[in-house]
Amino acid sequence: MAHRIERVNTLIRREISELILHQLRDPRLDEFVTVTAVDTSTDLKYAKVFVSCFGGQQHEQKILGVLNAASGFLRSELAKNVTLRRTPELSFHWDNSIEHGDRILRLIDQASAEYED
Repeated sequence: MAHRIERVNTLIRREISELILHQLRDPRLDEFVTVTAVDTSTDLKYAKVFVSCFGGQQHEQKILGVLNAASGFLRSELAKNVTLRRTPELSFHWDNSIEHGDRILRLIDQASAEYED
């Protein structure tokens, strides 16, 4: 069962990325928005879509507002493009793992520079 959900997550992530890039025409989405992960419930009723942006967290609320407002459109387009028994309700969440990873790398570099001195 877990392998099936994993494949569904990958499929939804790919399709939502394409829909945001090519069909979502909102001037407030001027930054490059990336779908980093999807977490679908086992009954396929709900899907948490994690997004990140090149602009960083300063645009987080604006981007999440636009995407959550467009979730109905994205869900209907997803249903047209993907054959699933049930198309999940989409909720968008901010993924700060990129910023967190960058912070960890900077701390490691700082510690190694202090160690060499």
